[in-house]
Amino acid sequence: MLSAAPVLNPLLARYATWLSLSGESTRDTSDEEPDEVVLMPLVLRIERTEPPRRTDLLEAAAAASLAVCLDERCAVGGEWHEAMHRWISGRIRKVARRARGAHWRAVQDLPGHTFSVHGAQVRALLPARVADMPKELTRLQISGSELDTDDPGQAPAGLPVLWLNPDVGMSAGKTAAQVGHATMILAAQLHGDGDDEGLERWSAADYRCAVRTPEPAVWNALHTGDSASAWREHRVAAVRDAGFTEIDPGTITVLAQWQEPVS
Repeated sequence: MLSAAPVLNPLLARYATWLSLSGESTRDTSDEEPDEVVLMPLVLRIERTEPPRRTDLLEAAAAASLAVCLDERCAVGGEWHEAMHRWISGRIRKVARRARGAHWRAVQDLPGHTFSVHGAQVRALLPARVADMPKELTRLQISGSELDTDDPGQAPAGLPVLWLNPDVGMSAGKTAAQVGHATMILAAQLHGDGDDEGLERWSAADYRCAVRTPEPAVWNALHTGDSASAWREHRVAAVRDAGFTEIDPGTITVLAQWQEPVS
């Protein structure tokens, strides 16, 4: 078993509750001090002259997010455990920032993981309080991460698929956060089912996955509205957004469908 997998247990415990909440109830942040909010930063490499393909960047973000969570340093007793446990036990938020050139190189020294898909690169960082974010990160812009939509073709067989809601428009940065949530929920479901062998094989495949936007009919067939039966019958988990940015609270943004990775 991946030694850090139990760190996802609080996420699994809250998953069904999240899906049953009314939209507005997930948006109440009246008890928060802005500097105390804990975030996982995602740094998207978007060079001015050669920007990446949007789908490749999203697939890199999805893999990088999970790789940080399941890093062995997040296991009990590891140097990352306290930070990861605090984040997963609270409101799970990510924020995407863009970087290029020297600024991209500077964030490689911060604790986290960089993943590349067909040259598109994302570095997911260890979650931290807003007040503790280093200058290498805070100087990066959140806006300006938009990329043109591309047509990646049919999803390859033997990869988990992250289906984006075809009726919801999101920036590349927002979508990167959502697919990062999706891989975390998939991993938590697998661990909760006792399928740690499947999780190990996914780890060996570098958490590869496919990000696709389905036809509405496909989305509707997978989005049954019953989280328990969706997972049991279709191996599908849903990401339900809290509505902090861009979209309405309660929106299902991603349906994550587990398929055993082919090595």
